[in-house]
Amino acid sequence: MRQPISRGKRLAVTLRFLATGESFSSLQYHFRISAASLSIIVPEVCQAVFQVLKDDYFKCPSAPEQWLKIAQLFHDRWQLPHCIGAADGKHVRILHSRNSGSEFYTYKGFFSVVLLAVVDADYKFIFADVGCQGRISNGGILRNSLFWKALVNGSLGLPQPKLLLESTDKSFDGSYTTKPVPFYLAGDDAFPLENNIMKPYSQRNLSEEKRIFNYRLSRARRISKNVFGILSSRFRVFSTVMCVKPESAVKIVLCAIALHNFLKSKVPEKYIPTGALDKENSNGVVTDGSWRHDIATIPFDSVSNSRKGRQPREAEEMRDQLCNYLNGPGQVPWQWNVLI
Repeated sequence: MRQPISRGKRLAVTLRFLATGESFSSLQYHFRISAASLSIIVPEVCQAVFQVLKDDYFKCPSAPEQWLKIAQLFHDRWQLPHCIGAADGKHVRILHSRNSGSEFYTYKGFFSVVLLAVVDADYKFIFADVGCQGRISNGGILRNSLFWKALVNGSLGLPQPKLLLESTDKSFDGSYTTKPVPFYLAGDDAFPLENNIMKPYSQRNLSEEKRIFNYRLSRARRISKNVFGILSSRFRVFSTVMCVKPESAVKIVLCAIALHNFLKSKVPEKYIPTGALDKENSNGVVTDGSWRHDIATIPFDSVSNSRKGRQPREAEEMRDQLCNYLNGPGQVPWQWNVLI
């Protein structure tokens, strides 16, 4: 009998697939492995890599102390209090799966599975939900995710709501607001407004204070844009249409995310070199990161907006309270430049 394909070769071909996005038909000539075998090997190796890395490099916080560390980093780096992550949803393109009908068909005219992710202030993923049909909005995906269920049930381990700071001090002591503000995710307009999810104000007839709030929230959310940009730049498989089944695409995406966190932890300077990320100077002027100029990188397609409806009154009050704080004691000197 012939010798089995070695573990080293199986890993090598999988990493080559993730890094280049080459088709199995092309890879079979480089590694002398049939395309049919590659379609089995790659998902299996991706699943194995994810299982090995997830506990050490891709573990969602579950205790208040862990969330407070993330919130402190957002406060220090992005001057956004009580933020525990930037949430975003992207389409991962796949071929039309057999007998799936329009289940994975998006309004943009292609088939996809959706990646819903939460990233911290250190450009790492702390949660990901992959595999939802591409036709569903961010709000629908969020409400059907394990993360949302844990959030609603109170089993996510978030800290108790606290009063905002009197100033931009690094500690969480002192107060400014009269009502405790919960810890929240920073989302875009595609997400529903909830007590633990802050989104920008509607763009119609905005006051200066609300424009400032939108800028400060979007400024912190720039992290998620950079993370997805680096992910698609380093793992070119996201710049192609994955010729795999939806269940295999889920394994590939989770593996890439785990490898992203692993490389960011082990070799941050090599994985994300200087100039790769968007930078903002003291005057609020943004310089695009090098990943935006990578002609081989096709940005992820954003997920559609959630249905508009009446927003919870309590969540609106929390957003207004945070808006007042960011225009008062929590302001930064350059934020007024956005009004020019």
